[in-house]
Amino acid sequence: MEDYPNKPPTVRFVSRMFHPNIYADGSICLDILQNQWSPIYDVAAILTSIQSLLCDPNPNSPANSEAARMFSENKREYNRRVREIVEQSWTAD
Repeated sequence: MEDYPNKPPTVRFVSRMFHPNIYADGSICLDILQNQWSPIYDVAAILTSIQSLLCDPNPNSPANSEAARMFSENKREYNRRVREIVEQSWTAD
């Protein structure tokens, strides 16, 4: 975070995620954290953007192609898989 706010902060999930825009290592495919970064973005704006992305995935810019395909083709199965992974993270040691 030495370079923040001139460069975007590193943001990633530590729990396993099944989402079209979340990479396997937990990093987030979000334009304002990459090529659209501006020092005007504060923590609230970053968190709001992440929340929006979680609620409204962008399957056209996938970090997880399986999740993107499932989200586009079979939302019921996608939602089941998300619930399954969340439940596993609750019971993980």
